[in-house]
Amino acid sequence: MRHRLIIAGLLWLLTAGRAHALDVFACEPEWGALATEIGGDAADVFTATTARQDPHQIQARPALIARLRAADLVVCTGAELEIGWMPVLLRQGANAKVQPGSPGYFEAASAVRLLDIPTRLDRADGDVHAAGNPHIQTAPANIRAVGIALALRMAEIDPGHAALYRERERAFRARLDAAMARWTTEAAPLRGSAVAVQHRDWRYLLDWLGMTEAATLEPKPGVPPSAGYLAGIIDGLPGKNVRMILYAAYQDAKPSEFVADKTGIPAVELPFTVGGTDQAGDLIALYDDTIGRLLAHADKH
Repeated sequence: MRHRLIIAGLLWLLTAGRAHALDVFACEPEWGALATEIGGDAADVFTATTARQDPHQIQARPALIARLRAADLVVCTGAELEIGWMPVLLRQGANAKVQPGSPGYFEAASAVRLLDIPTRLDRADGDVHAAGNPHIQTAPANIRAVGIALALRMAEIDPGHAALYRERERAFRARLDAAMARWTTEAAPLRGSAVAVQHRDWRYLLDWLGMTEAATLEPKPGVPPSAGYLAGIIDGLPGKNVRMILYAAYQDAKPSEFVADKTGIPAVELPFTVGGTDQAGDLIALYDDTIGRLLAHADKH
């Protein structure tokens, strides 16, 4: 009898521990990683997408709806990145705690200054985001700003762990600040470099590192390039001193590799987010690997 009571007590403790964990639904891997850094064991973090998926085009699967239905907090990029799938999840999930405008709905883009805000909106111009470029995770200063805001939101929703969230966010920010100082020194040779990009994923990365975008392989955002269009890009690259062609881990590499083959300019796959490469296992490693890949190819053309 005593043995059964002990087992029951242990099971109750384990169940209670799970019940009090903050259930976080992260739209992209970078926000799942950040919520984990801040939440630790106090947060049960589920990430809806992987680094090998295009975050613009996700299917609102029943499994995602079920996870959102149980969430205490949704963490998305916002800035219309998830506009093709998140509204469906929110509607089908019918979870009042995480609807837009509630404390349980958090958009990372609200914590940073967005770049590339369009001066006109026309669907003929391709997949243009009205609020600005949503790919904020490619610069660590944005992760820093989002982390501060996210910790405050987690503390608001789960005040019992507020001190833990604040402490873990400060510890992560200290590590990130130290790494940012190191990256500034390491990436100095990249400053002033011109690159071509497959999609305009890299605006914040290039702004951070002092690099410039000389050409985009897509004729319009989200529109795959034709062979004829790429031929025009190839003809126009001489004289622009382009050192690399950048594409994300989730993208089809063929356009970048085609231009690379014709020009001799190296095509460089970057992780884009946590998990995009084997080396990019967390947020610090994401930028370590990104800078390492850029430096490794900077002098090959």
